[in-house]
Amino acid sequence: MSGTLNNPSLKTGRSFDLGKMDLRQLWIAYLTYPTILLYFAFVIVSAFVSAHFFAGWPKTLSAMLAVVFVYPIVWYMLHRYVLHGHLLYKNKWTASLWKRIHFDHHQDPHLLDVLFGAPVTTLPTIAVITLPIGYLIGGTGTAAVALGTGIAITCIYEFFHCIQHLNYKPRSAWIQRMKARHVLHHFHDEDGNFGITSFVVDRVLGSYYLDAKARPRSPTVFNLGYDIEQASRYPWVMELTGAPPRDRPDGARPDQKRAA
Repeated sequence: MSGTLNNPSLKTGRSFDLGKMDLRQLWIAYLTYPTILLYFAFVIVSAFVSAHFFAGWPKTLSAMLAVVFVYPIVWYMLHRYVLHGHLLYKNKWTASLWKRIHFDHHQDPHLLDVLFGAPVTTLPTIAVITLPIGYLIGGTGTAAVALGTGIAITCIYEFFHCIQHLNYKPRSAWIQRMKARHVLHHFHDEDGNFGITSFVVDRVLGSYYLDAKARPRSPTVFNLGYDIEQASRYPWVMELTGAPPRDRPDGARPDQKRAA
């Protein structure tokens, strides 16, 4: 595929710069990406388990709707208070986890390889959230459908997350608005607009902002507060990166400025 980078450190042997890809290239990359294929497999298995232990349509639909309601709230809380918190990088044993699941993405928001969460962290998290909800509604069958629903929502989130970093202007006005709000999170002030496809929770909890005029530009928008001073005190992320934290992304397109 044209417009890609090679990254030998990745097991896939592929690295995609969303800033250089069009929508067709994204679909190809997305539908062949190992993490997404794994998610699809889990959704199919969950559907079979749910059918085998079928609890009836009322309970099945209730489990699905419960996950649809809870998922954006939990995502918001994890995104704002865990991924944007400082605790993980201050601990030697969790620094690599924080680097992989969020710091790398903010250091270079257009790299597809670090946009998707690692299944070793995402799947257990989804299971912890959805399985109890489903099981309390109707037992094993609804627990399975709740898990499958959570993973399916993750797939949807991840695709739209790619769209938000893609070199592409969506035709739909609501997707344009969604993309604009997320771009602000990455290029203007990271302490707001934590949602992906919906910003309802942001509005409720006061972290939503409409445009760059609403607040000053954050000096930590690309390093999440892990600056040179913090790196000198807590060096583990910097050691793993092999370089000091950057105050703007330059990995995928070092010769160009990213447009906000």
